[in-house]
Amino acid sequence: MFRLGPGFIRPALAQHDTPEWHALCVCATLPSALRVIAILGPNASVQDLERFRVASESVEITPAATISAPADAALILGGDGTIHRHLPALAETKIPTLIVPTGSGNDFARALGLAKMRFAAAAWRRFCSSGNNLRELDLGSIQPLSKDHDKAPLAPFSCIASIGLDSEVNRIANGYPRWLRAHGGYLAAVPPALASFRPFHLTIRRDDGHDIHSEPATLCAFANASSYGDGMRIAPRAQLDDGLLDICFVRSVSKLRLLQMFPSVYRGTHLRFREISYSQTNRVEVTSDRPMDVYADGEFVCRTPVRISIMPKAMRVIC
Repeated sequence: MFRLGPGFIRPALAQHDTPEWHALCVCATLPSALRVIAILGPNASVQDLERFRVASESVEITPAATISAPADAALILGGDGTIHRHLPALAETKIPTLIVPTGSGNDFARALGLAKMRFAAAAWRRFCSSGNNLRELDLGSIQPLSKDHDKAPLAPFSCIASIGLDSEVNRIANGYPRWLRAHGGYLAAVPPALASFRPFHLTIRRDDGHDIHSEPATLCAFANASSYGDGMRIAPRAQLDDGLLDICFVRSVSKLRLLQMFPSVYRGTHLRFREISYSQTNRVEVTSDRPMDVYADGEFVCRTPVRISIMPKAMRVIC
């Protein structure tokens, strides 16, 4: 059985007002004890960790503030937002990490073939027995551009960074109750976002000074993985380990036309429309005619202008 260490407490809410439990598991399956940090998102509980016991484990859970280097592996029980908040530490430590899909949006887990908790449990058992089911994946990164932008920290993201209408949808959806976000909240946020949205001029420039785009836009997605919004395949050609950002640019279109195009995003067939342009690169600078919110993995990051880049082989995952 799992035992809670002395003084196990639920931490106070962070600035993003999302409660998370942090736990340190010590597993004795391998020749020496396997130290595993478990991050439990708002929809997970300590009882969920029972699925990740293997025959000869003894596991003790004690509080841990964050992911740290002494651990041998990490379990993240949560969705894309929970993962996003721990990416800086995961990129720094390169701790092998298992993603367990318990969030309202689980696009990163889906991209790894871990769409169900039972798939994650099977991957964990393989890791505990052999340790050979690891992948090195890219991450995206966002850096605000300002006078001191060279000193600005990078904000990594696992799936997709976005600017425009989809960022407004994210902003509205994040204000909904958690149960609604988990049951179509993104879709429910589309009509109010569309009602107040107006196009903006967006410029996307490569390192060589060439403008990929400089024109009115509805939205633009910068993708490391293929989907966001719990299944919207905005970048169907994106791969997690190809060293490239996929850019899906949607030009300024009427609201009626946008509604006509919208269903095709779930099938990944929207690239056929002339209003959409698709490209790949490894780093761009993004500016707009007015400051625009930049969201990544469903979380607010900063406002334009920004530099968006790929971080090759930045994270190790168990899958």
